[in-house]
Amino acid sequence: MKTDYHIHTEFSCDSEAKMEQYVKQALERDIRMLCFTDHVDLNPDDYGYNYYNPVQYFEVFCKVKEKYGEQLAICSGIEFGEPHLYADALKRLSEYPYDFIIGSIHWIGNMFPCQKVREQYSAKEFYTLYWKEVLSTVKQGGFDALGHIDFPKRYYGEIYYMESKLREIFKRLLDKDRIIEINTSSLRKGHSETMPGKDLLQIYADCGGRYVTIGSDAHVEQDVGADYEAAKMLAEGLGLRQVVYRERKRVEIEW
Repeated sequence: MKTDYHIHTEFSCDSEAKMEQYVKQALERDIRMLCFTDHVDLNPDDYGYNYYNPVQYFEVFCKVKEKYGEQLAICSGIEFGEPHLYADALKRLSEYPYDFIIGSIHWIGNMFPCQKVREQYSAKEFYTLYWKEVLSTVKQGGFDALGHIDFPKRYYGEIYYMESKLREIFKRLLDKDRIIEINTSSLRKGHSETMPGKDLLQIYADCGGRYVTIGSDAHVEQDVGADYEAAKMLAEGLGLRQVVYRERKRVEIEW
């Protein structure tokens, strides 16, 4: 079953796409389940700081779900940035009836992996700091799936990690009964593999990881479901199962 569990709409600062546009495109592409996971960014340096409005989000979401809910499954969600730093805000937002919450790291303090930062920090230096933040977020919890775990790769074009650190991250994640997503957006940005790619997914599987969500990280409706088949083949090859979330509960579905 084709799904897309990472989608941004007009309720994210970096998208103008309408929920209904995504739904219409999904129906044309035989996507059976969608989850709208708009950004919640509370870092004051982020240009999306405090942009997200859950009341407005659910007002539109409920109308779209009522109109199209018999044709495909439409789920609610957020992508919450740096959960370990804003735990109280995440707890308050979790009172809304979300189906799914992604926890992601985009910032390290006031640093985003833009060109200026890349000129100052090598990939190894930046990733060393980044993995510490990921581990802190995993320890904090409060989300369902960890988003694009090797996010800096999108900007550096490479990845650096110590396997022992990754194993610690994955084991703590799995101890909390949380999982990771396979994010396909890197393939649309000229990279040769998803986030994460095969090597990291193999470590995840070796640590006992069994489940993944699949997400395009679309910001325009034309990208909904993009490269789903590539993610599917990668996951199947490693024995990983596809899941979705309904009312914050994990549901295994067939590929």
